[in-house]
Amino acid sequence: MNRFHNKTVLITGAAGGMGASHARGFLGEGADVVVTDIREDRGRILVKELGERAHFIRLDVTEEADWAAAVQETESRFGPVSVLVNNAGVLSPSALIEDGDLADWQHVIDVNLTGTYLGIRAVVPSLRRAGGGAIVNIASTSGHVGTALISPYVASKWGVRGLTRTAAIELGRDGIRVNSINPGVVNTPLITEPLHPGAAPVSDYYSPEPFAIKRLADPQDITNLLLFLASDEASFVTGSEYVADGGLLLGPALADGQTQNRS
Repeated sequence: MNRFHNKTVLITGAAGGMGASHARGFLGEGADVVVTDIREDRGRILVKELGERAHFIRLDVTEEADWAAAVQETESRFGPVSVLVNNAGVLSPSALIEDGDLADWQHVIDVNLTGTYLGIRAVVPSLRRAGGGAIVNIASTSGHVGTALISPYVASKWGVRGLTRTAAIELGRDGIRVNSINPGVVNTPLITEPLHPGAAPVSDYYSPEPFAIKRLADPQDITNLLLFLASDEASFVTGSEYVADGGLLLGPALADGQTQNRS
């Protein structure tokens, strides 16, 4: 398919992990892709691999000036933005609320929630110039439940869900659809590598064994859903939340072999 021919897609946090998968997915569907990240070396390596329809812009999603400059450079390079993917996100060191560091709380909220807010604010005029388009915010299953030891992350992702719905109401009449994807545990360095020296990776505390689909998500699983939501195939979908978690939020599945004893 070639669902994004002549479309410009801007993705945050796109230098690795899910973001890099998203960039490859849109490029494969004909889009011009702007890879943004604070990790400049990794971003430039990625766009060199992706080719001339990809362009890197260093972007700190917490900085209004960075957003303004990114939109201006994107339009100069490829034209108005048709799709914004607010993918950038961080975790904080695990801690009880009473033991947490305020600076860690603020950093997570700044990147995950305020960064998404600033992205919508900055890119909406460009989306209007494109004649409409789509915004997809990457939230999390942690935005649907309470999760001990990661309160800043949980709070930020609950906020992204509310922001998504509010933006959908405000922007629908402009032909701009706004949806969120809520992944479960995805096989990326954010999950499989330590967040800081001496810490165990998140994946050490998680087993998919009890759930309906017994594996971690691959980044491509999330990319496939993203490509649908950003495309014209989802033209009647806005303000919606798509959970892609292998059944994590459903709770424990039946034990292996249990369904074979039906009468």
